[in-house]
Amino acid sequence: MTAVSQSILVVDDNAEVRDLLQQYLTRAGFHVRSAGDGDELRATLAEAVPDLLVLDVMMPGDDGFTLCRWVREHFALPIIMLTASSDEADRIVGLELGADDYMAKPFSPRELLARIKALLRRSHLTHQGFKRYLRFDQCRLDLQTHELTGNDGTHETLSGADFVLLKLFLDHPSQILDRDTISGVTRGRSSLPLDRVVDVAVSRLRQRLHDKGSQPRLIRTVRGAGYVLTATVDYETE
Repeated sequence: MTAVSQSILVVDDNAEVRDLLQQYLTRAGFHVRSAGDGDELRATLAEAVPDLLVLDVMMPGDDGFTLCRWVREHFALPIIMLTASSDEADRIVGLELGADDYMAKPFSPRELLARIKALLRRSHLTHQGFKRYLRFDQCRLDLQTHELTGNDGTHETLSGADFVLLKLFLDHPSQILDRDTISGVTRGRSSLPLDRVVDVAVSRLRQRLHDKGSQPRLIRTVRGAGYVLTATVDYETE
C-alpha cells in the first residue's frame, strides 16, 4: 500500500481533470494538491514541495514546458508531463527540459497511478548498506541526495530520470546496455521502434557529465547494440 506521507501536486488548467486525479490518487493513499496555472504552482511549492509533480503541457500563461524548466532549476522532484499532442517532438522537448515521464491525453488514471508508483520507487533509490557514494572518473555521485560532483568540482542535483540512468550505468560498468534495457529501467517499459527518448536521455546525461562532443569518452555508443560506461566505479562510505 502506498504510504500516506507521499504527496503529489497536479497542475492542469482543466478543473475536471484536477478533480478526477485528486479523487483517484487520494483513494490510492496519496496526499494530493492541485493548481490551475503557473502562479498557483509557484505558490503551492512555496508552501511545501511534493514527492512528485503531474504537469500538463497546454495551459494559459506559462505552458508546461516553461514551468518544467523552472521547477527543474529550483527543485529535485520527479515530473510526469501530460500532453494532448501525439507529436514525438513534444515528448522529447519535455524530457530534454528534465521531465521524467510523459502520458498522452486521454489517459487511463490506472496507468498514471502505476507510473507514479514506479517513478516514486525509482526516485527514492538509496545507498546499499553503509555505502553512500559512487566514484568514477574523478566524479562522485551521492546516492542519498542525488548530488553529482563533477571532475571540475561543480555540484548539481540530478533529476529522477538522470539519477536513475546514471545509477544504471554505474551498476554495470563496461557492460553494453541496449535501449530496451535502459528504457525498461528508466521508464518501466521497452522502447518503441524509432523512439528517440532513450537517446535523448543519454545525451542529456552526457551533458551533465561534460562528456559531449563527437566522441564521448565516458558513455560510448556501441553501434547497433546500445551504450557502455567505460569508467571504473568504486563505492565510498561517508
